[in-house]
Amino acid sequence: MKLKTDLLVQPSGEISKKIREELKEDVNTRYKDLAAIKEWLRKQPHLPDEWEDMPLLTFLRGSSFSLEKCKRKLDMYFTMRAACPEFFTNRDATSPELREILKGKLQGPPLPGVTPNGRRVTICRGVHPSLDGQQITDTLKLALMVGDVRLMEEVQGVAGDIYVLDAAVLGPSLLARLSPTIVKKFMICVQEAYPVKLKEVHIINTSPIVERFLTFVKPFLKEKIRKRIFIHKELKDLYKYVPQEMMPEEYGGQCGTMEELQDQWTQKLIEYRDWFKAQDSIKANESLRPGKPTNYDELFGIDGSFRQLSID
Repeated sequence: MKLKTDLLVQPSGEISKKIREELKEDVNTRYKDLAAIKEWLRKQPHLPDEWEDMPLLTFLRGSSFSLEKCKRKLDMYFTMRAACPEFFTNRDATSPELREILKGKLQGPPLPGVTPNGRRVTICRGVHPSLDGQQITDTLKLALMVGDVRLMEEVQGVAGDIYVLDAAVLGPSLLARLSPTIVKKFMICVQEAYPVKLKEVHIINTSPIVERFLTFVKPFLKEKIRKRIFIHKELKDLYKYVPQEMMPEEYGGQCGTMEELQDQWTQKLIEYRDWFKAQDSIKANESLRPGKPTNYDELFGIDGSFRQLSID
């Protein structure tokens, strides 16, 4: 699927070479690995028989070309598509509900370029302090929609992800409406079902409410992710991790404004409208799973552990 807007600058030259090494990607054997994953999919009665090559290749990269890890990730990805209709259905960016969030509630665009070590940066910030419970769920849905677009459009692959969270408008009313179940489902998606190599999370414009937010979220995070969260009192400290010039203008950079980037990504999500609709049926069918079907109550139990899901 080739669409009219290319928002992600693809790494090239030495950066691309470093990424290949970090991802253990051999250009001579990667399509053999891709063929093996496609053959495996066809043999799984509970999973889709086919899927596009590009997202499968992205899963291989996110699994450092470990076929077994890739299989587990894919199984969980299609399982979550079936288990979380609140995230994976009605993904129409032109709907009034999603348009309201995209235009007036939050911004979360991935930035065009990559860092010198080949990592993609995404900046998330609120533009309105109030979200109701459904809007929080829809915000997480939109984040996963962006993730799905990147499955298709990270053509060369990246060495990992950096997220910058601007907490300037994070207020107590938002904390009061956070559902532990919804947050846990989202964290399982991000940590177990998507081929994301989360390298760093940076929080800027902090306030006392940020500590309460982190206390709420940390139980749902793997230990190695908790250690990758950095809080900065000054914006300049962030530049030690993300070059200033690749940041949006609001943060001292040169890649355009947050509003411009958000508008571009909104248009991108709209361009994928038909693709998202076609994905509704591409999910796991637990009635056909060999052995014991996935128990969603066990999977999402708030008192449960991530241990049974861990993929290192």
